[in-house]
Amino acid sequence: MLISEILKTELKKITKTEDFSVQLSQRLEFGDYTTNLAFILAKSRGQSPFLVAEDIKKDLLSKRSLEKYFDRIEIKNGYLNFFLSKSALVEQLSKDAKSVLKPKKQKKVIVEYSSPNIAKPFTIGHLRSTIIGDAIANLFEISGWKVLRDNHLGDWGTQFGKMIYAIKAWGDEVKISKSSRPIKELVDLYVKFHAEAEKKTRIEEDARAWFKKLEDGDKEARRIWKKCVNWSFKEFDQIYKVLGISFSKEFQRGRGLGESFFEDKMSVVLQELRKKRFLKKGEEGAELFFFKNEKFPPAMILKKDGATLYHTRDLATDKYRKTEYKPDLVINEVGSEQALYFSQLFEMEKLLGWYKDEQRVHVGHGLINFKDGKMSTRKGNVIWMEEVVNEAISRAREVIKGKSSSLPVKNLEEVATVVGVGAIKYNDLSQNRSTDIAFDWEKMLSFKGNSSPYIQYGFSRLNNILKKANFKGQKLSEGDLEVFSPAELSILRKITQLPEAINEARNQFLPNLIANYVFELSSEVHAFYENYPVLMAEAKQKQSRLKLIFSAVKTIKICLGLLGIETPERI
Repeated sequence: MLISEILKTELKKITKTEDFSVQLSQRLEFGDYTTNLAFILAKSRGQSPFLVAEDIKKDLLSKRSLEKYFDRIEIKNGYLNFFLSKSALVEQLSKDAKSVLKPKKQKKVIVEYSSPNIAKPFTIGHLRSTIIGDAIANLFEISGWKVLRDNHLGDWGTQFGKMIYAIKAWGDEVKISKSSRPIKELVDLYVKFHAEAEKKTRIEEDARAWFKKLEDGDKEARRIWKKCVNWSFKEFDQIYKVLGISFSKEFQRGRGLGESFFEDKMSVVLQELRKKRFLKKGEEGAELFFFKNEKFPPAMILKKDGATLYHTRDLATDKYRKTEYKPDLVINEVGSEQALYFSQLFEMEKLLGWYKDEQRVHVGHGLINFKDGKMSTRKGNVIWMEEVVNEAISRAREVIKGKSSSLPVKNLEEVATVVGVGAIKYNDLSQNRSTDIAFDWEKMLSFKGNSSPYIQYGFSRLNNILKKANFKGQKLSEGDLEVFSPAELSILRKITQLPEAINEARNQFLPNLIANYVFELSSEVHAFYENYPVLMAEAKQKQSRLKLIFSAVKTIKICLGLLGIETPERI
């Protein structure tokens, strides 16, 4: 259990009050935890916050229930500030985050993210969903939840009628199969289809006929469609591998449950909607879901020709998830522009009795822009993800060459990949997901300031200190704290805050809180070893400092791991 939760529980008992906060203090002089409880009670009691805080402090000290955790309580400007005891600091270090955060009852979450379209480019537009979703899944996993990671692929729809027609008319399946960039071949065919369709209108009708065959299970249509899926994954898998992204094996052996999987599961949903009288005919014959008191605009479920839509397929998806996996929470990581769509979807699922409000979450994100405007593509009017990754690795390689001339070529390529990919991820995940972000290559790959290379380089230097000392890892004791400077105590306090930082980031679906935390920790440790000797310190102090560095290294590695970023031992 988190200390903030223990503290809040005790304060609730004493004051019989629910609506107040207990937070980590932002500055060391204000202790480890602070609460606004006195301000909340001051309004109802008609007293000053300072007097109320004095009463709360007396009650806490008389009960002695918190003396195990705190060696003193101070009042500053009406706020109650709590200082962890040295024994509590050491005890917190011995606990891993997962054991502290693990819920009393096992919980399950499905996180849906990435979700590119089959036979279409994996573009820079898919990046944010992919890495934000992965980080959120990591936050739940370290918190002791059972996490199912789903990739809801766009692998169904009328575009596949066009794709099948184009392949049959102009494609070379052998050439596509042998290509290192099969999606590029498919995109070219798709573009050709539309160019030809402007000249011959019958082509569109033929494409619709092919999609009808696909829906009806025609062998040839299904054969080509499956090839399109496999060709696409030839590229998707390469991108996911370099980004370090994977999905749960429960979902199509790690490929994810695409729209096609729910093709035969929509009829049951339509029957339920009609039985519960949620569907009504629109003016042109389409079937729509009308919300009570016009809470949201009507959601179209079936077109006038009986064709299904995204809402139809997503309802089938979430009913299947509920029936098969019984999740406590389902998260969709999709762009913020889809907010209305998901509000409609969640409201329908609540009215159907499938999920409660707190069981469905849309985690939205902003757009990506390139600061210098130079990231263009030669492959059309989109920026392919592969180009961005290659650009990052190439730039990282040149930066590292200037930083270190001693790395062998093989190690240089490995480190360039780790640093380049880490820079892409950290640039995104260090910013609030709801805002638009800019690709500023110089800032992203800088070894100074708030960047992944800065943290990775600091990590490698810490690791090097431990290697030179041949330090195998020992835990800190209260005796070590006796020789700690204020700077060392500050680092120790920061390290013990990891579970609290994870808990807040998970609850708010904000990976940037972990990025903020690890940057602050890295900065403190960097300033420490620049100003205090470690290897040259006297024996007891040296061992204490090595133990502290060892704890910092473990914490930094955990944090970057939560963000999906690797930690090179040497740069």
